[in-house]
Amino acid sequence: MKKIILASNSPRRRELLAGLDIQFEVKVLDGIDESYPQDLPADEVAIYISKAKAEAYKAVIADSELVITADTVVVLGDKVLGKPSNREEAFDMLKALSGKTHRVITGACLTTQQEQRCLSVVSEVTFKTLADWEINYYIDNYRPYDKAGAYGIQEWIGYIGVTALRGSYFNVMGLPVQRIYQELLSMEGKDGLIRDDMARPL
Repeated sequence: MKKIILASNSPRRRELLAGLDIQFEVKVLDGIDESYPQDLPADEVAIYISKAKAEAYKAVIADSELVITADTVVVLGDKVLGKPSNREEAFDMLKALSGKTHRVITGACLTTQQEQRCLSVVSEVTFKTLADWEINYYIDNYRPYDKAGAYGIQEWIGYIGVTALRGSYFNVMGLPVQRIYQELLSMEGKDGLIRDDMARPL
């Protein structure tokens, strides 16, 4: 059985992975380069960054460890919306998403010293036309500067603004846990992933 490591500071990813009822640890390396070539197609950015993160961890993980790396981007048309650096950028991003459908893409890699499996999951999210006061209220009360596209679907803006969703809701939150589960099950098997003494009572 591999020791599973989640390589992310995101509380949302920790919550989602914990929902699979598996044991894991969180380890985060500092200084990983998350830049990408400017001519890289928008749909390939998330998986590119996830692979780069995985390479950094592969140098330090033991043979008995499996590390999960992930990156999520919001894509509007062919433009990648990352994390806003200030209030003005957050407002501009949400204003751009208002009344439109965009893609949320999470790239994830499951890496050991013996093998690596990578996946990319796409969800489509549609926002109603947001009033400026709604955008300002969300920014002022939720401070979404650690989120791609300047929003979290599980927060107020998702409650009042999202009119349609095609694909995985959890992928929009930041981790496509169903696909992660299937890959872990394939790599580790049931007994290596969820033991009877780990199961939660019904």
